[in-house]
Amino acid sequence: MALDNGVELTWLGHATWLLKSPGGKRVLIDPWLTGNPKATTTVDEIGSVDVILVTHGHSDHIGDLASAAEKGQPEAVIAMIELGDYFEAKGMQNVIGMNKGGTYEAAGIRFTMVNAEHSSSFIEDDGTIVYMGEPAGYIVTLENGYRIYIAGDTSVFGDMALIGRLYKPDLAVLPIGGFFTMDPFQAAEAVRLLGVKTVVGTHWGTFPALTGTPDQLRQEAADVDGLEVIGVEPGGTVS
Repeated sequence: MALDNGVELTWLGHATWLLKSPGGKRVLIDPWLTGNPKATTTVDEIGSVDVILVTHGHSDHIGDLASAAEKGQPEAVIAMIELGDYFEAKGMQNVIGMNKGGTYEAAGIRFTMVNAEHSSSFIEDDGTIVYMGEPAGYIVTLENGYRIYIAGDTSVFGDMALIGRLYKPDLAVLPIGGFFTMDPFQAAEAVRLLGVKTVVGTHWGTFPALTGTPDQLRQEAADVDGLEVIGVEPGGTVS
């Protein structure tokens, strides 16, 4: 399946993606591979990355963050401020803790943090629950101006219309599995609010509870003219 202008997205399983920009930069999103039943690779096999992007602090999104940052040596690890502070206190380098509405440029790519409706916490080995700040999504503006909306874990919310109006994303990566996030019925409304015409499903099929599929999203959003819902299996690349 093709995207415009040399953009590549490889699904590493669950909500973990590797984005390759037209300029050849590599962005790792929400790294969780160890213990991920749908993982298609390991942190060692990923190698170096330019940026790591984190949407929130649940273990299925940051389970391999520390090892990915150590092995990948990114220019920036971008996250919500509280989540960033947590990992910076543990010695992680090049952490950029920011907040919603902010934009940070790394490796020639602009990352704008936007809202998400979810929760964000981490359970330590001793059972202590650590608050990781609010969850977030991102508008990723690549070197050629191509814009990708990484929604993170979220339900549908009305201000997706504002995100669409402000940033006019060319592509949206939307959770569709249901139970913990939007299901295809809600994701179809997200598509309408955003005004986006190309969508990639994420956070589906990992566990039995995540029943939503790209086919179901196509059915629910059949009224959206020109919509392309791209479905790949873990390990697949949209390129």
